Amino acid sequence: MHPTPTFREATRDDLPQIVGLLADDALGAARESPGEVLPEYYLRAFEAIADDPRNTVIVAELDGVVVGTLQLTYIPSLTHRGGERAQIEGVRVAADQRGHGIGQAMITWAVEQARVRGCRMIQLTTDRRRPEAIRFYQKLGFRPSHTGMKYHLNEP
Repeated sequence: MHPTPTFREATRDDLPQIVGLLADDALGAARESPGEVLPEYYLRAFEAIADDPRNTVIVAELDGVVVGTLQLTYIPSLTHRGGERAQIEGVRVAADQRGHGIGQAMITWAVEQARVRGCRMIQLTTDRRRPEAIRFYQKLGFRPSHTGMKYHLNEP
C-alpha cells in the first residue's frame, strides 16, 4: 500500500519543483527551462494564475516533498445551458513516484473539486505522443469525445 498524497495550493516557492516536474519527460524537456533560478516568464505566469480566482495550481506532497502538480481552471460557458466546466492542465508526477497512485489521486481530487463547484463537465487534453497518459485518463473515465486542435503562436 502506497501512502496517500496531500494536496495544497502551490506557492511561488514551489515553482522550481513544478517546472522540474513539467520538464521531466521527452516532450517537456524540449519546451521547459527548469532550474533553481527560473526565467521571469514562469514567475509572471504563476502570478497571473494566483491572481485569477478561476485558476489554481496545486501540488501533491508526500512527507513534505512535492511529487505531483496540476493546474485546474474553471471556464464559464454559454454551452451546456450556461454550465461551467473545469479544465485540467499540466498534470505531472515525479518519475520515481509514477505507478503509485499519485496521478489517480490528483485527478480524483480535481474531479471532486469540480463536482463540488457545480461544474457540468471536466475536460483535459493530452498529447497524442503520450499513449500511456491517454490510457491512464481513459481508465479514470475520461473519453475521447472531441478532436483537439492548437495553433501555436511565437514558438521558440
